[in-house]
Formats: sequence, structure tokens, C-alpha cells
Amino acid sequence: MTTIKEQLIAAIENTPEPILEKTLDYLEYLKTKTNTSTIKSTNISVEDGEPILRGSKAKDLLKFAGTWQGDDFEKCLQLVYDTRSETEF
Repeated sequence: MTTIKEQLIAAIENTPEPILEKTLDYLEYLKTKTNTSTIKSTNISVEDGEPILRGSKAKDLLKFAGTWQGDDFEKCLQLVYDTRSETEF
């Protein structure tokens, strides 16, 4: 009897690269979702301008692109510009 891991490895061998890329993205999403669901919410004060890190990636936000609902877009966008911090690479 083969394990799930062995079945996955066998399936990977014959899978085209574009599907593998999507599969990897989904696997990373599931791992992140599992990790974040086990983290308990805490009351940590965040200073103005201090970034809040949650273990997500920018590509995780793409599913929300073009879905703004409300009439305060300009006000919220200005808030983002006023409070964003410089990136470090």
C-alpha cells in the first residue's frame, strides 16, 4: 500500500510545469492557513507606521484586487500613503 506522499510524488512526475506551479501555490496557502489558524490572537500594541507581519505573501492579496466596496476609497488610499514604511531588501 502506498502512502499519500508516495502517490503525490508519482503524480508530480507526469504533471506539466504550469499545473505544478499552481499546486505549489495551493500547498503553500494550505500550510499558511494551517499555521495561522493555530496562532492565538493577542493584544499587541502596534506603533503608528510599524508594519504588521502575518506570514502572508503579496500574491495572497491578489485575490482581492478590484474588489473594493465602499465610498471611502480615496480617504483609505491617502491613509496608506501617509502611514506606509520603506521596504528593506
